[in-house]
Amino acid sequence: MAPRKGVTQIAEIANGIIDPVLARRAGINTALLGSWDEIAGDSFADCTRPEKIAWPRRGDLPEEGGHRPGVLTIACEGARALFLSHAQGELIARINGFFGYPAIGQIRIVQKPVSNASLRPSRPRKLEGEKARRLEGMMEGIENENLRRAIERLGTGVFSAKRK
Repeated sequence: MAPRKGVTQIAEIANGIIDPVLARRAGINTALLGSWDEIAGDSFADCTRPEKIAWPRRGDLPEEGGHRPGVLTIACEGARALFLSHAQGELIARINGFFGYPAIGQIRIVQKPVSNASLRPSRPRKLEGEKARRLEGMMEGIENENLRRAIERLGTGVFSAKRK
């Protein structure tokens, strides 16, 4: 399906606003943050978070006009930092593969709590009683199983949402 004229996704607008701020303050873009779970892999996705990239100053660059890689600071929880330090080489290769050029030459690990739990919303509980019957009545006649599951998830979230 082709995008409609004049229609822009909210993610594009938000990234357009957030990326310059992140780039100026931390040298990181939202694409790196959004893909961190894939880059870090199953071993480190839950206990690490990229904090900032320190790029060399222009005066520190070689005279040939070449590029010098930056230093990525990663927050890591507790004892996992030791395992991360042993896997630095592989992680640097993955990050550079993500960027498509040798952007990172070194990783600096900072031990601090990484709260990914607040970033991932918890699943709502299964509905019971009147709300469950009401949702079941709304889904009556839906034959497509995938659509039925999607509407059930949506309805569960809507009906279990706490009103302020």
